[in-house]
Amino acid sequence: MPRKNTSFADLLFEAPWWISVITAIITYFGMTHFLPSIQTENQLINMLLQGIAVPGPYFAIFILLIAPFSFFNSRRKAKQLDTQKSIETIRQMHWRNFEELVAEAFRRQGFRITEGGYGADGGIDLELIKNGEHTLVQCKQWKSKKVGVSVIREMYGVLTASNAEKVIVICSGEFTQQAFDFAKGKPIELLSGVELLSLIQKVQASPTVTTMEVTEQVETLEASEILVTEEALKQAQCPKCGNTLVERIAKRGLNAGNKFLGCSNFPKCRYTE
Repeated sequence: MPRKNTSFADLLFEAPWWISVITAIITYFGMTHFLPSIQTENQLINMLLQGIAVPGPYFAIFILLIAPFSFFNSRRKAKQLDTQKSIETIRQMHWRNFEELVAEAFRRQGFRITEGGYGADGGIDLELIKNGEHTLVQCKQWKSKKVGVSVIREMYGVLTASNAEKVIVICSGEFTQQAFDFAKGKPIELLSGVELLSLIQKVQASPTVTTMEVTEQVETLEASEILVTEEALKQAQCPKCGNTLVERIAKRGLNAGNKFLGCSNFPKCRYTE
């Protein structure tokens, strides 16, 4: 989704509280002292510069009033991260709170964050900058299904069209095997709910997520992957003749170089997936 318009007040609200204080001081002295002191040969411009001094204090007060709201907003985000206890508490969050949680976790790792304003799905949710590296992040707070390869392809397209070096896709659940296969060898990092839980544990002020909980989540994930693999092996049979499907690579045509599944009884059976 395209990014919605973000106002100057919104930016100050998301920034640390002291940014509003400094901005208010600069605005006050700039509008009441610096700009009115400028003299030009154009009398109309001089009158405009002198007139700026009148609303200057009101602008400064408005900006200064944002500081306490920004302070409490920062405290709320910090508490939201520090009170997470398990992957279930993360999955129960609203999608916007999920994005805030991810942003706060990276912020505590020293990243400079640009967040918000993209909507509940699609597009870029966060931008991270650290040591000169620009990273795009998309958050998927899906409760009922795995994140598939189409989402990863979409974000890879966004990455190639941007000036960023890397893209991270984070979900509260899991990714499909096709998603991992597509991301392999590309500047794409996939963080599942278990890995996000581990990250949160590392940056919590007083960890409420225990190592045992993270381990249990990993073991559960590994067990589910084994079941999926076994199920996939059972289904890897040709529906036409019952023989095993094997992985092949197309040698010619529009799909040359791409992998596909073909019947091991070829050429008698020409079934493909």
